[in-house]
Amino acid sequence: MSIKKSILKPDEMAALLKLKFGSKKIMGPRKNGKISNNGNLAFCYDTLDKVSRSFAAVIRQLPDEISDVVCLFYLILRALDSIEDDMDLAQDVKTKLLREFHTKNYEKGWNLSNVGDKQEYRDLLANYHKVIEAFLELDVKYQKSITDICKKMGNGMADFGEKEITTLEDYNLYCHYVAGLVGIGLSEIFAASGIDNKELESQVALSNSMGLFLQKTNIVRDYKEDLDEKRFFWPKEVWSLYSPRFEDFPLNPEKPESIACLNHMVNDALSHATDCLDYLKMLKNERVFRFCAIPQVMAIATLAEVYNNHKVFTENVKIRKGLAAKLIVRAGSIQEVVKTYKEMASVIANKITFGLPNAEETLELVQKINDFCELALTEANKSPEIA
Repeated sequence: MSIKKSILKPDEMAALLKLKFGSKKIMGPRKNGKISNNGNLAFCYDTLDKVSRSFAAVIRQLPDEISDVVCLFYLILRALDSIEDDMDLAQDVKTKLLREFHTKNYEKGWNLSNVGDKQEYRDLLANYHKVIEAFLELDVKYQKSITDICKKMGNGMADFGEKEITTLEDYNLYCHYVAGLVGIGLSEIFAASGIDNKELESQVALSNSMGLFLQKTNIVRDYKEDLDEKRFFWPKEVWSLYSPRFEDFPLNPEKPESIACLNHMVNDALSHATDCLDYLKMLKNERVFRFCAIPQVMAIATLAEVYNNHKVFTENVKIRKGLAAKLIVRAGSIQEVVKTYKEMASVIANKITFGLPNAEETLELVQKINDFCELALTEANKSPEIA
């Protein structure tokens, strides 16, 4: 995400400067919450910075009651994901680890050496005993939620380690396991903490959509990276409509069939957009809202960037740093988030190539998003701001 691309856009440069010099105000200070200051929590936050800079920032600005809980939730699932992503790990060993991983959080001293496809992930697992020590200091209600999600996710990952993602049903189920469950778990944490809407815990479908929207966006964007790592997440039911081989799209990236397949995948991700807005409308706490909203606005902007963009097949396509900064700064209220969705829906609409397969479906989806946003803005303007 080159800064040079934002130089001629004053609003983006202003947002970059605001984030750079006002980040403490925007993102909030780092907090230690209620976990003992014995070095384990410091390791967790330091590791969080290394494995996810974007999530580290928004996790730190969460209210004291849940910042440490969410930090540990993220690291535990990141460790689980690191096991799944290590393509050098024998499948039988990987499957056993994935299915048993949730029990390791109660096994003091447990760690795992030389597992993970990046050094920061290997370091996390090699020092996992520190994560366990911090986890065991959480309130039992949070331990239970995290363990339940970890168990379901590990078993789901293990199931898909032994089969391909063939149908759209498979694709939705896989995305549920690796991301939808994260949304469901976060809703349980928000509700259990008492700092936000207690009804969130019952909103399983909307919570699932929050995760699916992010995961599907990443899967579309990361085509080239995943192909290079021999990871295949696009469902065969979709890509086989446009090519006999999944690996062939980079050979003819501008071919109408290649673009049509890409747009088909973007449309599938866009189908979750209004669910995400419905979820965000339920949030009451400003800092929880920002935590949830920032990834969502980044996702809709990423879909606008990759839609109809043949470069997805040959390089890692990202949104501009300045645009990302602008989206982060603006993600403080439902009104601003809705405006972002409207803007990005308009960007996608202007990129539609009529005559290609799926063009009409894209138009219907962006119109649905636009209509939803118009109604949401009307409702938001009649209601008080988030507390």
